[in-house]
Amino acid sequence: MRVRFLGAALLVFALLAAPPARAAERVVVALGDSLTAGLGVAPDEAYPALLDARLRREGYGYRVVNAGVSGDTSAAGLRRVDWVLKSKPDVVIVALGANDGLRGLPVDALARNLEAIVTRVRATGARVLLAGMRVPPNYGADYTSAFAAVFPAVARRTGVPLAPFLLDGVAGDARLNQPDGIHPTAEGQRVIAERLWPYVRPLLTR
Repeated sequence: MRVRFLGAALLVFALLAAPPARAAERVVVALGDSLTAGLGVAPDEAYPALLDARLRREGYGYRVVNAGVSGDTSAAGLRRVDWVLKSKPDVVIVALGANDGLRGLPVDALARNLEAIVTRVRATGARVLLAGMRVPPNYGADYTSAFAAVFPAVARRTGVPLAPFLLDGVAGDARLNQPDGIHPTAEGQRVIAERLWPYVRPLLTR
């Protein structure tokens, strides 16, 4: 609990203390948990930083804010969404749910929280990309399928695009994961950034 609180506090400080963006620069926020925060890799190796580098490389006037906090559930993400919106984002990547699944939390609560986050973000005029998540089969067939179904259902109800699985191409590959088998290595983070890019790009303007 103290770790999550400290992480959230540091995030708020970073958002408020960041230097003003250039007049033409827009903001993309990646709202997530340790997979987004880049637990176990350098800050510039996490997928938000890699997306930021690609945006600049390809001439888009955006910067990416990493709003990942290790340990966050969808409920924790909902509680801090207003803090995240202080950066006035044009695009928000919502990548939450992994910790809900790992703790076996109810899928109906996950759905409500994600829908509330998306609705709150869209109310500001920002565009949203929802990133799907899955849990291992050892959680049981019923829970596993119900969990996976939450993300496309929320995307349909809210009318936002869905990247079907944040860890596509990474989950289950020992070469792309740290020894815990959960958190991607730097190379795994690169795969995430590459596979998210086709979903992020249509939300951008020149």
